[in-house]
Amino acid sequence: MDAAFSDEQEEIRRTLREVLAKHAGMAEVRAAVLTPAGHDTDLWRRLAERPGLPGLAVERRYGGAGCGLLELALACEEAGRVLMPSPLLATSAMTVPLIAALGTREQRDDLLPRLASGELTGTLVVPRGTLSAALGLTGPGPVDRSREGGRSRIDDGPWDGDWAGGGRAGGVQARRSGDGWRLYGEAPQVLDGHSAGLLLVAARTGGYADARTLLFVVRPATASGVTRTRLTSLDETRPQARVELRDTEAEPLGPPGSRMRGAPAEVGAGVAAVLAAEAVGAADRALERTVGYARVREQFGRPIGSFQAVKHRLADLYVAVEAARSAAYYAAWSGRPAVAGLALTQALETARRVSGEAVQLHGGIGVTWEHEAQLYFKRAASDELLFGPVDRLRARAAETAGLFDTTGPFGVPGEREAVVL
Repeated sequence: MDAAFSDEQEEIRRTLREVLAKHAGMAEVRAAVLTPAGHDTDLWRRLAERPGLPGLAVERRYGGAGCGLLELALACEEAGRVLMPSPLLATSAMTVPLIAALGTREQRDDLLPRLASGELTGTLVVPRGTLSAALGLTGPGPVDRSREGGRSRIDDGPWDGDWAGGGRAGGVQARRSGDGWRLYGEAPQVLDGHSAGLLLVAARTGGYADARTLLFVVRPATASGVTRTRLTSLDETRPQARVELRDTEAEPLGPPGSRMRGAPAEVGAGVAAVLAAEAVGAADRALERTVGYARVREQFGRPIGSFQAVKHRLADLYVAVEAARSAAYYAAWSGRPAVAGLALTQALETARRVSGEAVQLHGGIGVTWEHEAQLYFKRAASDELLFGPVDRLRARAAETAGLFDTTGPFGVPGEREAVVL
């Protein structure tokens, strides 16, 4: 790995930092989260024009910049520094890769240029479980059980598709209606679900005995029976919504009869890498502001940053942030699921630690809701709840890397032999 960034990558970082410094201060962020969209739509359009933020990782033939995961991670790091509320994560890191991997040619030609231009935003709707489980970050994801019954079968989820709607009811169910499909059910917690112009809905199809999970494309602007309710969330910069579908028109993502196979887990590695970079950006900025405060806040006639105990704490935080940054960059460069999972684990832990220390070192002012330290603390806590927990992220990464033997007596991955005590 060449640790030096190219001129193009440095330009992406510099341009984005300049734009965000002018238009995404703490006052602008607080105002943006109170809007109906939950983000600054004018800023989103500005970033779509230059540096083409939504289309960074979209192929040039679809109107994107043709960059890769590393460039997207660098952009997310800058967005994380200012806690910018935007559809970037849900659209560019989740929706775009899934459409590129699973969509038909017609779907890619129709949707990817609009997503790359910022005209359209999207999100992934996981009715049950968590995003981290659905994307294979805390669970095994799709498992090929071709040995069962002598036939090939793909279980598209950690618990036979339970993350889409386990059993006969619950989650989202899909049924055929003439030449199309209809969806019925709800998802209680969807990232950017209230504002996204495109929903990729995980729904359960088939009978109870042979059910499987597929992704469906729902266009809320034209589909009937879609109700979206914005929720009150711990971190207002990551708006969430409850999505209800009642006999809603939908089309399968991909050719008829196709299965998701390993696509969600492959996308999950990219999501983990950009999330890690975003958390590192937030931690770095929280530390930077804490160091600045320690230089001017006086106690006993001298700045608190001159006390040895405070120096040591800040030095330890600096080392933690730099280590997490290196892990995030390597994860984005390699694209390996195990590396990305460990990088996300380290970044979430670092963000939680740095934001907690920032609150403490700011003293009494740091515990007030009005101070910006609280925004970073809530972002760290919320991300760990949404995409963790870190112990399961670490365990899954270790399992993916093959550090533990998880082969059962029948040679099927993911099944451990029972031990009788």
